[in-house]
Amino acid sequence: MNLTGGFYHSFFYYTRFCFFISLRRCINIVNDLRVNDRIRAKEVRLIDQEGEQIGIKSLNDALDSAAEQGLDLVEVAPQANPPVCRIMDYGKYKYEQAKKEKEAKKNQNVMNVKEVQMGVKIEDHDFNVKLKQARRFLNNKDKVKVRIRFRGREMMHKELGYDLMDRLIEQTKDIGKVESKPKMEGRNMMMFLTPESDKQ
Repeated sequence: MNLTGGFYHSFFYYTRFCFFISLRRCINIVNDLRVNDRIRAKEVRLIDQEGEQIGIKSLNDALDSAAEQGLDLVEVAPQANPPVCRIMDYGKYKYEQAKKEKEAKKNQNVMNVKEVQMGVKIEDHDFNVKLKQARRFLNNKDKVKVRIRFRGREMMHKELGYDLMDRLIEQTKDIGKVESKPKMEGRNMMMFLTPESDKQ
């Protein structure tokens, strides 16, 4: 048994575990800033409400400076040595951050994926039905996954599938664009279309 190899293998996973635990703690600190009496450092690098650096102060002096202005002392960079603290209205800061996050979520475009399927020998009428579906999805700002099925000896005529994809691309180019070009996956030819950005 290779004891040396086993030791280094165990040490490698142990160090990885410690790294991720430390990273998680840092993330928690950033998401939940220490404020006022929750700050543990004896000395801090103080920044005033306007963003100007005051210098290194004892924690008590920094707390007094914030209290004199009716504001909070917030530890904004706990990893620094000494930690960086800023004087601010923490309640107002949290409100503004929540408002920004809410606005960002509201403006975020959530794109659904809709699928259009057809056979390689599809008739013109049925193709037009599938085309209308694809156009409706793109107009709704959904991504379209186009799948063409090949059965039996149809696999010998992949050019027919590419021709169908080209027809679909041509007839949706005013409202959509190709995100992923047609390619074979097993017995299926796949392609993705995405809606064009709104024109100004």
